[in-house]
Amino acid sequence: MLKLYTLLVAFFLCSFVAFSQNTISGKIIDDKNNAVTEAYILNLKSGHHTHSDAQGNFSISAKKNDSIKIHHIGFATQYLQADGSEAYTIKLQTKMNLIDEIVIAPKINALSVFSEINTRVNPVNSSQDLLRYVPGLFIGQHAGGGKAEQIFLRGFDIDHGTDINVSVDGMPVNLVSHAHGQGYSDLHFLIPETVNGVNFGKGPYAANKGNFSTAGFVSFETKDRLDDNVIKAEVGQFNTQRLVGMFKVLDSEKESAYIASEYLGTDGPFDSPQLFSRINLMGKYVGQLSAKNRFKAIVSYFTSEWDASGQIPQRAVESGLISRFGAIDDTEGGETSRTNIILNNEYQIDDQSGFSTTLFYSKYDFLLFSNFTFFLNDPENGDQIKQKETREIYGVTNTYHHKFYNDNFNGDFEAGISLRNDQSRNNELSHTVNRAEVLDSLSFGDINETNYSVFANANFHFGNWTLNPGLRLDYFKFVYEDGLIQQYTNTAENKTALSPKLNILYNLKDNVQLYLKSGKSFHSNDTRVVVQREGNEILPAAYGSDLGFIWKPVPKLILNTALWYLYLEQEFVYVGDEAVVEPSGKTVRKGFDFSLRYQPFDWLNYDLDVNGTLARSKDEPDGEDYIPLAPDFTLTSGINIIHPSGVYGGLHARHMNSRPANEDNSITAEGYTVFDFNAGYRWNHFDFGLSIQNIFDTDWNETQFATTTRLASETQPVEEIHFTPGTPFFFKGIISYRF
Repeated sequence: MLKLYTLLVAFFLCSFVAFSQNTISGKIIDDKNNAVTEAYILNLKSGHHTHSDAQGNFSISAKKNDSIKIHHIGFATQYLQADGSEAYTIKLQTKMNLIDEIVIAPKINALSVFSEINTRVNPVNSSQDLLRYVPGLFIGQHAGGGKAEQIFLRGFDIDHGTDINVSVDGMPVNLVSHAHGQGYSDLHFLIPETVNGVNFGKGPYAANKGNFSTAGFVSFETKDRLDDNVIKAEVGQFNTQRLVGMFKVLDSEKESAYIASEYLGTDGPFDSPQLFSRINLMGKYVGQLSAKNRFKAIVSYFTSEWDASGQIPQRAVESGLISRFGAIDDTEGGETSRTNIILNNEYQIDDQSGFSTTLFYSKYDFLLFSNFTFFLNDPENGDQIKQKETREIYGVTNTYHHKFYNDNFNGDFEAGISLRNDQSRNNELSHTVNRAEVLDSLSFGDINETNYSVFANANFHFGNWTLNPGLRLDYFKFVYEDGLIQQYTNTAENKTALSPKLNILYNLKDNVQLYLKSGKSFHSNDTRVVVQREGNEILPAAYGSDLGFIWKPVPKLILNTALWYLYLEQEFVYVGDEAVVEPSGKTVRKGFDFSLRYQPFDWLNYDLDVNGTLARSKDEPDGEDYIPLAPDFTLTSGINIIHPSGVYGGLHARHMNSRPANEDNSITAEGYTVFDFNAGYRWNHFDFGLSIQNIFDTDWNETQFATTTRLASETQPVEEIHFTPGTPFFFKGIISYRF
């Protein structure tokens, strides 16, 4: 079967023919001579279009006297008349009005314009907050500031990343067969000020995204160079301090390098202080080795430790045993670190073709202490657990891209191969007391998981239509050595997944684009599930489709709406908190997305995202088919001011409806509405600001679970809502200096 799949992919790769025609080429830069990537270049006469690459280079089919339009969000549109020159250098001038420069044209990820607007106007409080650039995505923290946040999107309680593919500069963030949960995605190594762009997609429709891309993907790209050196300090309530430093090391036309650092410390609003601290370090080098060759090197390191109050039972708060910010077991907490090395080389073969190779390595350590059930299983010592692992990740991705032109159609083709290997050693789950004494080892072993993949993706543009077929093949090898069995055992399984995609776009008018997306993807299961299930039902597939449109009714307003459907196959899930395998049935999710961006003045932006979902288990009886914690309605909205005088600010709201916390909806996770505020003033090289989270001091629950627990004073267990309280009114002042 694998040979058949390989032949199919090989046929797919070879089925594209390059067409030649008169072309012009050039480079697009900004007013500081930085390369502008993903600028949209349109031949107004022929309708052919293309985008600038990572080096700002472009080539497009054109004849002498053809009129060429160049535009990008955040820059003034420019026009060029082809005059027979071999190459052009086009400098785009910065423009504050973002939406004016958006053109509705055939490009597959048209929804990325919403993310681009968000990154330019919305403030970010933490690295994990960057995920909120995806419309409809919510996050929640429930075990101190150092644990990866819980993620919600499209009717999924994604846990810490099981159904969303997250990457930074081409390096995967999701950790397979993690000690705490499958797909665990800790973004805390990413310094927010270093982020240049965010690309996202909802649903299983991108051929270049593999494992975990069921609900969607999020890709972050860091800055290649700094505009200025920056020193930034933040001080706030709850003993909160944050320091950021970003400094140029090299800054020439052909080379750039910078270093960035971050320190964050806080006790949080809890009765038992978090004693949270995190240190981030990063360095990046970019060099134009030749006219055709560009090289990048990124090294980053972060370390973090914290205490946590965990999820607390509603009955303990209502009885007065503890406050909303109290704890039943305040010995929870942990420590973690990650070192990353990313090397990327881009080689331009000619005006139409090129290669990109990315190599990455990560060294990761994780230690977490939790107590979810208090004294349910061990009335004497309590139910604290320890989860621990040490991991190394090796990987490489090689991608070939090619643009082609013809009198009737044009487009581009991309094909890639990749390899990723995870070696998780001493992956442990133990029953402990006070973080010190190990009472019982529940799971202990070494994991070696390898993923080979190949994909091909093409865009055919003809007239007002764009066809985007794609195909992806993934092969997994799972190896587990159980350290609790006296006799050496090394169990191995393998599995293959074929994921076809087809997306269709149609430009009804110059300001309306219709789209139909369809595709299959998957998330892998934990290696310990794979070996227990002997390879059966261990790569559950997700089948999805989106039908929608993106519309710009007036120059300063753009909106998107979509109806979508997603079906997930039956699977078995490894529960990292209990070292057991549980069945998870077939599920169906369907809903709608609506996003709006409005910029009535250059200095005023308004955004609105509304998302509704119906999520149900397919084979359960009515009334017992709810999917716990699946969001059914979310809304975010905000208004932002960025005035030429230097004044800026914004008011932002996020709302999540009450939702079922268990299968029969007898327990409800309460909804919330929270408002955040920020304001500031830029004066010469200084920036003075303030940020207020939860400006109306609303009592809200950031994360909630229906859990059966027993307190020390109780004789019988109780199932009810357990929650982590959301941030109360939280004020911090900010000052930064640029030079």
